[in-house]
Formats: sequence, structure tokens, C-alpha cells
Amino acid sequence: MSTTSADVLEKGTALHATTPQEAVSRTAGYAAAARPSRIANPGTLGLFSFASTTLMLSLYNCQARGIHHPNVVVGMSLFCGGLAQLLAGQWEFPRGNTFAGAAFTSYGAFWLAYSTIQLPFTGVRAAFTDSEEFASAVAIYLITWFFVTFFFLIAALRKSIAFIALFGFLTVTFLVLAIGDFVISANVTKAGGVLGVITAFIAYYIGLSELLAAEDMAIIHLPLGVFPKRVA
Repeated sequence: MSTTSADVLEKGTALHATTPQEAVSRTAGYAAAARPSRIANPGTLGLFSFASTTLMLSLYNCQARGIHHPNVVVGMSLFCGGLAQLLAGQWEFPRGNTFAGAAFTSYGAFWLAYSTIQLPFTGVRAAFTDSEEFASAVAIYLITWFFVTFFFLIAALRKSIAFIALFGFLTVTFLVLAIGDFVISANVTKAGGVLGVITAFIAYYIGLSELLAAEDMAIIHLPLGVFPKRVA
């Protein structure tokens, strides 16, 4: 008879991360945080929502197809990157996944805040008569998220290679985009867009890995480079 994670937790036996879900739910060097739950893994929802919205905005930042206005992404940032990711975060907390819950909730809030800036009826953009002042304000917004993402990167250092790559690229993306707004350089912003595209595809990869790991008869499993848990 097979032994479930819940059985092992009840017996107090040390666990090693063998799946993407386990890698997300634990912090190396500490006791397993995952709790038995009837809630399915919302990781793929959060990662796909984040990746899709990031990909769209990053392509706009690259001025793909001559697009200079990112307004079309607002619908995605409200309902996909914002609401769907926020919900994914709230479903992670009852599962005992502090890292995933905090990350999805934080970036869901990021996209909702971004939408608030872009929507005309909020009056946020209209309050700025000087375009350079607005660019500097957005740069400070991005720098704030650079710090938040860097903190998540620190927490991800003992999870997996994939998560280090994700938060590493996202950290640099925020920094480069902020610099682009500070110096008002289209080329720097394009560079940030390229980094954002790479970040999006890393998130897609991790999301697909989690989706396949949840399937009993998956045709393939994608490795994340999970670090084994250290046993004291």
C-alpha cells in the first residue's frame, strides 16, 4: 500500500522534495510546511496567469509589431495576472505554502495596482502634467517591486534551479525597467522587455511542470532541479 505525504507527516518522518509541489511548499532546513488539504494545487493557475500577463506587457515594452501603447494588457492584468493570481495565492495559504501564497498574492496585487495606474477613470495618470515626473513615479513603483522580488529570490535559493532562474530574471527585469523610466530610455526599456519575455517562459515551464506532476498518466515530466532537503 502506498504512503502519502500526509501519512509521512503524521509519523514525523523527514521528507525529501521529489515533486514541484513539494519544492514550492518547503523551505530548506525547516520542517515541512505543507498541510494535508483537499484543495488542488493552484500553482499552475498562478504561474500561467503571471507568465501570460508578463509576456504580453514585455512584448509591448519591446515595441513588438510597432506597438508603443500597453493599454490592451489592462484586461489581462486585471483578471488574469491580477484576480486569478490573487486567488491562487489565497488557495496556497490553506495548503500551508507560505512562499507560494505570499508570491502569488503579492504579484496579483502588483498587476491590480498596475491596472489602477493605467485605467483613465482612476485619475492616476491624469494627475501628472509632466511626463518626466510620471516616469519617475513609475520607476519608484518598479524599484519597490525590485526589492520585493529580491527578497523572494533569497527565499528561493534553496528550492530549485528553476525558481532561482525565475526570481533572478524577474529581479533584474524590474531593475532594468526602473532604470529605463528613470533615464527615459527606450532602449533600456526594450532590454527590460526582453528580460521579461525570458522570465515569462521560465514561469510557463515551471507551471507546466507542476501541471504534469499532478497528472497520474502524464506523457512527460519536466525537471526543476529541486534541491534535496537538508536533514539536521
